[in-house]
Amino acid sequence: KQSRGAAVTAPEEVLAGSGCVGADVLLRVLANYSRSQDVKTAITVGVVGFPNVGKSSLINSLKRSRACRVGAEPGVTKCLQAVQLDRRLRLLDCPGVVAGGPGAALRGGSATDPVGPAAAILRRLRPEQVLSP
Repeated sequence: KQSRGAAVTAPEEVLAGSGCVGADVLLRVLANYSRSQDVKTAITVGVVGFPNVGKSSLINSLKRSRACRVGAEPGVTKCLQAVQLDRRLRLLDCPGVVAGGPGAALRGGSATDPVGPAAAILRRLRPEQVLSP
């Protein structure tokens, strides 16, 4: 379910539920990024975060279908999964990043700072892997 209202004005019962609040704004921001960068193909957006914070649920809410498996216990998402949202946007669901230093994310370890692991992953990729669809 998606709420059409703004997240800042949403009633407490909407925020406490499982509906997607603010989806329209997020999708608009991503569409504007695609236009402002003059991207002719689909952009790919990675959803990265700690285990069990709702990365897969966010993607399912935006897709409006069950595209990714979700569960109450950490570790349901075991590998990277690409979900085509529309012809211009692809989302990447990945396993949770946990504490233990930048390289730990690549070994299944952990990290308290999500920027370090993301940077470590990006350093291992060629620029065309990050920039092209």
